[in-house]
Amino acid sequence: MRLVIARCSVAYRGKLAAHLPSAQRLILVKADGSISIHSDDRAYKPLNWMNPPCSIAESTDDDGLPRWLVRGKGGDELEITIEDLVSDSAHDLGPEPGLQKDGVEAHLQALLAERCEVIGEGFQLVRREYPTDIGPVDLLCRDTDGVAVAVEVKRRGEIDGVEQLTRYLGFLNKDPRLSPVRGVFVAEQIKPQAKVLAADRGIACVEVDYDELRGIESSELRLF
Repeated sequence: MRLVIARCSVAYRGKLAAHLPSAQRLILVKADGSISIHSDDRAYKPLNWMNPPCSIAESTDDDGLPRWLVRGKGGDELEITIEDLVSDSAHDLGPEPGLQKDGVEAHLQALLAERCEVIGEGFQLVRREYPTDIGPVDLLCRDTDGVAVAVEVKRRGEIDGVEQLTRYLGFLNKDPRLSPVRGVFVAEQIKPQAKVLAADRGIACVEVDYDELRGIESSELRLF
């Protein structure tokens, strides 16, 4: 990655014309060929940019100032005139392992598998990712009466999740070893429309607090 801090002006020519007057800015040139111009505000959003593939030709203008002409696909151009160079450095950031999200559905599912009693009193885990012909149910449990319970886990509970659990229940209830199977829809937050649909389908809803499941003190654990 190349980082350039400079007083510069920028002209964009493409489907429309735009101009950034002279000011001190950060110019990022990434290994994928993209280039973006940033100010010291607006958070992550650049003032202007060019997505890859693009080419950068460095030269000087008639006044002897460094000029970058960036050409992108479709004929778009960025012309950057550098009036005062403050810093120009290049850094090899190495391989990017990617974002590892904390609290994705798989992690939430694992936490609930360890603490099935959060879903229902006396619940015992039978299996995670219990297979059906249309995909695996997140958790299959048994309640205190030995009745099978299919549990679908989402970060955000919406109507689609209720529909998904309904389809699983249809297949699971065809298995005489399990039938009757009831359903529980679990999420950190369940939308009101999803609760209404779940109630109509005979599916219970449980809202859980992710931080509390991880052992972090929280004042909220909501069961509905």
